[in-house]
Amino acid sequence: MNTTVVTAQGAVRGLRRDGTTVFMNIPYAAPPTGAARFAAPRPHDPWDGVRDATGPGPTAPQAERTLGNVDMTPYFGPGWVPGEDFLTVNVWTPATSGPPLPVLVFVHGGGFVAGSTRSEIYDGGAFARDGVVLVTLNYRLGVAGFLDLPGAPANRGLLDVIAALRWVRRNIAAFGGDPDRVTLSGQSAGATIVAGVLAAPEAEGLFRRAITQSGSGLGAFTPEQAARVTHAAARALGVEPHAGAFEDIPDRRLVEVMSELPGIDLRTATHFDPLIGLSPFSLVLDRQPAEAVAAGRGGGVDLLVGTNTEEGNLYLAPFGNLSGSTAADVEAAAARSHPEPARLAETYRRSRPRASAGELRSAIMGDALFGVGSRRLADAHAGVTFRYSFAWRSNALDGELGATHAVELPFVFDVTGLPRLRGPRALLGPDEPPADLAARTHAAWVAFATTGDPGWDRYDTGRRATMRIDGKWSLVNDPRGEEFRAWP
Repeated sequence: MNTTVVTAQGAVRGLRRDGTTVFMNIPYAAPPTGAARFAAPRPHDPWDGVRDATGPGPTAPQAERTLGNVDMTPYFGPGWVPGEDFLTVNVWTPATSGPPLPVLVFVHGGGFVAGSTRSEIYDGGAFARDGVVLVTLNYRLGVAGFLDLPGAPANRGLLDVIAALRWVRRNIAAFGGDPDRVTLSGQSAGATIVAGVLAAPEAEGLFRRAITQSGSGLGAFTPEQAARVTHAAARALGVEPHAGAFEDIPDRRLVEVMSELPGIDLRTATHFDPLIGLSPFSLVLDRQPAEAVAAGRGGGVDLLVGTNTEEGNLYLAPFGNLSGSTAADVEAAAARSHPEPARLAETYRRSRPRASAGELRSAIMGDALFGVGSRRLADAHAGVTFRYSFAWRSNALDGELGATHAVELPFVFDVTGLPRLRGPRALLGPDEPPADLAARTHAAWVAFATTGDPGWDRYDTGRRATMRIDGKWSLVNDPRGEEFRAWP
């Protein structure tokens, strides 16, 4: 692979690193500035000469994001690095030439308000080493990306992801990738976006496989819920709730106003808040992605879908709220998520008789956010889906972090050796993970991107085969079935 590649917009120069060729900060769409922040993405203008792609670029406007006593810097990255041209991709590809390779396009998480391609975890060197071209992308966040504004297209951050897929379709062959073997993958908010793209007719034909890591097929706001956020943002900014009134507001103020939006009650007569108050932004859809997929959208796409066994710990343990939870906290978590909270709480108590109040609270939160929506997406796509449950427990925070949200990412990217991931307050904790867990997890993702099969049985609604990923791997049937059947 040459370090200079010609794309449709112009030539880019990357660099050789550890047996791979890396290209960073390649634009896939025009800079979203001024009124364009609230428009659909547009093609980037061509450039003359060779564009330097040897270093990272700017990121989407975002506020600093922390999570209590756990260091999530490797996950969120450096935050907002100002610059207009941030709708970009990074590409890792083997340094040697050969037959066209499968492509994995990764969409980062961060609650729809944070994250970027500059995260340490999203290093694609291991994928390139193992014969997969890895593409990471930035997309618009927060107000610019997901506030539902009259006069502006909805879900602009999702439209950015589709624009990046179109860029991949047009250009990835020049980087050694096969445009007919593209896997779209994402984690957390990125996984919910992937579910939305899977259900979007305009994305048909742009990818062959999809992976959702701790996302939800039920994670979208209804237009009624989104309108509450829009009106709250407009009131806080002192403007009318339509796109024209937002066009002249500087990015800095749009970022600042996001801190004034949490706490909005999004429960309606017919719907609960799918993010249980953790973020005022999500996709905005008339029909949930899982429902659209059940009706036939994305029918030809292979799917790998999974969650971690203690997702909710990330929202409790770093704040001292796991060990400090009470029975009342369990009931409150159920009330935020379910029309019959007492029945839901009793189901979890019965299925987990030795669980503490904090463990029950975490389990209900994790399923409300990710578990139920992931299962519904898998059910909607049964027969062409593989399912996993990541169960390895981090000993961070004196063992309380556990198999929490995002803990699988260093294993998928095979970067568990990063120094910032290790320590008593780091994501992976102070202890050594099982020696082969990263290699085996990463290999399953490589196999799925390459062949459509991660190495275990397919999921169907009769058996619900699920690979439990831990120090030892085991294929189980219908894990936690009683709990999931309790949800509407």
